[in-house]
Amino acid sequence: MSESGKVYYTIGEVSDLLKENASLVRFWAEKFPRFIKPARNKKGNRLFTAKDVENFKLIHHFVKDLGMTLEGAERRMKDNVTGEDKRLEVITRLSSIKGKLQSVIGQFAEGMEVADDSEGAGNAGNNDDESVDFPEDQ
Repeated sequence: MSESGKVYYTIGEVSDLLKENASLVRFWAEKFPRFIKPARNKKGNRLFTAKDVENFKLIHHFVKDLGMTLEGAERRMKDNVTGEDKRLEVITRLSSIKGKLQSVIGQFAEGMEVADDSEGAGNAGNNDDESVDFPEDQ
């Protein structure tokens, strides 16, 4: 079962995850039958497993991010049938960490601006570079 607890994803959900059109998702599903094997519901709609979604993410990374051809992406996936290529997972985790760090930097910068503003109000007209003494913990 996937992290979100879902067993199946609709084509619309997959296209939203990838930020691509449903027609492209459908095209990739047809081009990569070895790696993407959608089930069908009673109405005939495609239902993708979490493994299919991971394979879509790999295809997206190879084609859109790395600029590979569909043939090149398929070759790369065939060479990685055991799932040893964890680069996409690493990139995803690093992107998440980068976002969190940028958030912390933004919060820190805001805190510094507040501190600078409060110091400026108390030292109006005082241009001397003075050191700031912080109270010691008791």
